[in-house]
Amino acid sequence: MPRAFLLILDSFGIGGAPDAASFGDEGSNTLCHICDHMKLRVPHMASLGLGKAAALSAGRDPLGPHPLIGQYGVAREVSRGKDTVTGHWEIAGVPLAFDWGYFPHTVPAFPPELIEGIVRGAKLPGLLALCHASGTQVIEDFGEEHIRTAKPIAYTSADSVLQIAAHERHFGLERLYEVCRVARELTYPMNIGRVIARPFLGERRGEFRRTGHRRDFAVPPPAPTLLKVLSDAGRDVVSVGKIGDIYAHAGTGREIKVAGNPALLEATLANMDGLSDGGLLMTNFVDFDTECGHRRDPEGYGRLLEAFDAELPRILARLRDGDLLILTADHGNDPTWKGADHTREQIPVMSCMRGMAPGSFGLRTSFADIGQTIARRLGVGPLAAGTAWDIANPAA
Repeated sequence: MPRAFLLILDSFGIGGAPDAASFGDEGSNTLCHICDHMKLRVPHMASLGLGKAAALSAGRDPLGPHPLIGQYGVAREVSRGKDTVTGHWEIAGVPLAFDWGYFPHTVPAFPPELIEGIVRGAKLPGLLALCHASGTQVIEDFGEEHIRTAKPIAYTSADSVLQIAAHERHFGLERLYEVCRVARELTYPMNIGRVIARPFLGERRGEFRRTGHRRDFAVPPPAPTLLKVLSDAGRDVVSVGKIGDIYAHAGTGREIKVAGNPALLEATLANMDGLSDGGLLMTNFVDFDTECGHRRDPEGYGRLLEAFDAELPRILARLRDGDLLILTADHGNDPTWKGADHTREQIPVMSCMRGMAPGSFGLRTSFADIGQTIARRLGVGPLAAGTAWDIANPAA
């Protein structure tokens, strides 16, 4: 029985979303704008069709000719959102039929009753920031005051999210998680997608750094995802990185919590051989988004892509006959774009399997086609949304 490996390159968009203008993102293109800043060398992803997918999405192949050994396409999001949870849920067969709640661009960005409820419920002396902010910058701006006052730093973004940052040692990691649990309960009625704990270390401005102990408190998916369907069928499911948090631990099987692309890669490789027949391993490679997309660092983003591409042969070598590998993304985050938020883009879908006939499966009108294709390959489902493409007979 075949197995499936679904690797998410967090935020790796390829432009071209037809509704990008309604999000203020018309013209954004993560891949092409990185290539405008540097000569990007990703030969293995190019051989899986990355450049051809870019051309299909936005009319431009920034990578040039490469021999094609896999199948490729482009996926378009139908859910109204450009955040991690929305993208991942749709990939797994659950597009959102509703809009999340969002916080306004005011100071404070949060309603008084929410602020008061968190302070009272978590027994805090208060909260700092209370605005839309970059996660790294807000810690620089308020980190010293947080250490001095024990008031956590609360901020948001264009996503449906409340983020709370606190010092791991001075404030305490478990105490931060408890504050987030209180906030999670209070934000359910507001339809906020995630509350995120953002621990950090350092003693003064210029030294602060976020740690790998982030934790996301997400709303459970409103319908069974690919992971839940497989888990309910008794299949092996392995979730690496923040996958467990994104799906609110519903059907996410064995969760391996590591941070940073190198550790995520090693955890993925270490668990590929042991994945049972008919199982799914899913990894989110978060550094593209957090380290370079939000920080608007196109060359840094490109270097991370090159580092990932250099390791891709190690992943391909672990595929057995019949195994399906899919590389894709969950949204865009153009590192040349204004602001520091995600961008509404289409995503590349690259697939590989031993003996696969190279070709294109074209433009997919929902991210859910990815999950539906995996479900068909593994012999479960069908899922509630998505149309599987024909792996055996892609278009030439």
